[in-house]
Amino acid sequence: MVGLLELFCILLVLAFVLLVLGLIIIYITTDSMPNLKRYDSEKYFKDPNRGGSKKEFPSIQDKATKNLSVIVPSYNEEERLPTMLDETLAFLEERLKKESSLTFEIIVVDDGSRDKTSKVALDYSKKYGIDKVRVLTLAKNRGKGGAVRLGVLSARGEYILFADADGATNFPDIVKLESAIKQINNKHNMKIVCGSRAHLQEEAVAKRSVFRTILMYGFHFAVMILCQVKGVKDTQCGFKLFSREAAFRTFYNLHVERWAFDVELLYIAEQLGISPVEVAVNWTEIDGSKMIPVWSWIQMGKDLLLIRLRYLIGVWKIDRTIKS
Repeated sequence: MVGLLELFCILLVLAFVLLVLGLIIIYITTDSMPNLKRYDSEKYFKDPNRGGSKKEFPSIQDKATKNLSVIVPSYNEEERLPTMLDETLAFLEERLKKESSLTFEIIVVDDGSRDKTSKVALDYSKKYGIDKVRVLTLAKNRGKGGAVRLGVLSARGEYILFADADGATNFPDIVKLESAIKQINNKHNMKIVCGSRAHLQEEAVAKRSVFRTILMYGFHFAVMILCQVKGVKDTQCGFKLFSREAAFRTFYNLHVERWAFDVELLYIAEQLGISPVEVAVNWTEIDGSKMIPVWSWIQMGKDLLLIRLRYLIGVWKIDRTIKS
């Protein structure tokens, strides 16, 4: 009869073999660098004032020609997008009256929506012109991270902000992020400022179930331990401002295209020697907001583990030599 010690040793060996097999499978099935290819249709945007004629998007590797680019990832957002764009454009147009030298663009990235998100966004292109509002319609759904990345890589701004389409973050709070980013001293102009809801955490915990609260704290712990992101308390706030150089280098190296992309983005930033700054912003829960469901928190936990493993075994690499 097998003793307890022998059984423990067998189980230990079996666990080790399964671990090794798992790592081999991850290594074999994972591409070392992100897939940055686009469908042909994603290389162009439409000009609704010229019969829908197509024009090619520029590249982030080109010289900046705008002060600010605002990237708005959107998936089935035909109902909420107008409120967000109205607030954003009203603020920027009013600011333009005071700062005549200000130049900006908004790029709405339709992430393979099944509704009329692109049509709604194109109405704003028609009203404000394609120099201010452009629509990037993805051929298929990639996930929020993939949508933001393609928008960023098509941007013309010296500074690049991505903001959620639900308008949950008060857009005028961008001035707080701009003030913070200008105070960062970095000779290579590698700067990132993250909007944060961490100051609202006590109120949020009071409204959440115990189970969701445990998931939230577990996720934060996993972010800190697994992905070594220690400088940012709220990694998931969809309101982040980048210098052009930092945006190019981080998004060029980004692999994750769905919910956990923010975490990998900040991990990449730290590996590149960028220290993100966190700034409190006003945030309101909007009806219909795509709050992360419980199963997605579990999916994100798995993604965090895979992010760590893929970098740890060297299957994912960060290209430190790229230049914008």
